[in-house]
Amino acid sequence: MAQNRARNTGRHVGPAPSAWPTLQHALQPQQQPSSGMRAVFLGNTGSKRECAGTRVFLPRPIGSPTETRKKSANILHKLHSSNTNLRRRRRKWNKMSEEKKIHLDVVGMGELKQWSFYKALIAEFVATLLFLYVTIATVIGHKKQHRPCDGVGLLGIAWSFGGMIFVLVYCTAGISKGHINPAVTFGMLMARKVTLVRALAYMAAQCLGAICGAALVKAFMKHHYMMLGGGANSVAAGYSRGSALGAEIFGTFILVYTVFSATDPEGIARDAHVPVLAPLAIGIAVFMVHLATIPITGTGINPARSLGPAVIFNNPKVWHDQWIFWVGPFVGALAAAVYHQYVLRTATTATAITTTTNSPRI
Repeated sequence: MAQNRARNTGRHVGPAPSAWPTLQHALQPQQQPSSGMRAVFLGNTGSKRECAGTRVFLPRPIGSPTETRKKSANILHKLHSSNTNLRRRRRKWNKMSEEKKIHLDVVGMGELKQWSFYKALIAEFVATLLFLYVTIATVIGHKKQHRPCDGVGLLGIAWSFGGMIFVLVYCTAGISKGHINPAVTFGMLMARKVTLVRALAYMAAQCLGAICGAALVKAFMKHHYMMLGGGANSVAAGYSRGSALGAEIFGTFILVYTVFSATDPEGIARDAHVPVLAPLAIGIAVFMVHLATIPITGTGINPARSLGPAVIFNNPKVWHDQWIFWVGPFVGALAAAVYHQYVLRTATTATAITTTTNSPRI
C-alpha cells in the first residue's frame, strides 16, 4: 500500500539508506573514461538516479536527433548530386559523335573492353587477306603467260586491285570503316578520326592478313610464285629510288584524299540515297593510281600489300627497296590528312561562317 501511494505521489521508493554503501561498493573500483566515453552523475530526474555521488561512465552521444538527421540529409544530398552529375556526364558522352569522342580520347584504351573493336580487327584481317590473295594471284597469273596479248594485262591488274578495294570497302565499311591499308589508317589517325590503340591494332591486323594472303597464293601456285617474283614490289629497272618514292607519295596522296572526301560527313549526308558511291570512288582511285605507277614500282600505296609478298617471297632486292613502300605511303597519307582537314575543311567552315554573318535577318 505504501508503495502504491508513493507511486501515485511521485515519490522515490528504493532501498533504505543503509543499503547505499553496499551499492556504492558494488560499483567500485571506478573505471577511467576511455575515448568516446564520458563520466556523468546519475541524478534523480527521469530515469537517472543519484547513488551517493557514484560515477557511471556512459557512451558520448553523437549529437541531438535533429543534428543527426541534418547530417544524414547532407550526406544523402551529396550522394544524390554526385550520381546526378555522373548520369548527366554519361548522357552527354553517349550523345557525342564518334569523331568528337576520339578528339577527347586520343589513346582510346577503353576500346579494348568493347567487342566491336575486336570484330573490326577480324574484319580488317580477313579483308586484307582476301585483297592480297586475289590481287597477287592475278599478277602471277598474268606473268606466267608467254605472249604479250595473253592474260589480263596492265589494265586487268589495275582493275583487280581497284575492284577488290571497291568490294571489300563496301563489305566492311559498317564494321571497321574499311581501311584495308595501314596508310589509310595512319591518315585517319593524323586527322584524329581513329584512336591510337585502334590505329596500331588495325595496322597489325592488316599486315598479318597480307602475309597470310600472300602465303595462300604461294601455297596454290608455288612454282610460278617463286619464279615470277611473288607479286612483290620493287623499283623497276630504269627508275631511281627517288622517282619510286615520289610515285608512292603522290599515289597514296590521291588514294587517301579520295577516302577523306568520300567519307566526309557532309558527303555521306548528301549521298545517303546511293550508299555505294564512297566505296566506288575509292576503288576507282586505286584503279587509276595503278595505271600510272605499275611501270615504276608495281604500285604499292599500301604498306601491308608490299610487306606480305616481301615476307613470303623473301628476296634481298625486295627487302632493299621495302622502305620506299612504307615512307612514301605514310608521307602521302599525312599530306592528304593535312590538306583535307586543315585546308579544305577550314576554308569551308570560314565560308559558312561568313555566309551566316552576312545573311539578312528576317
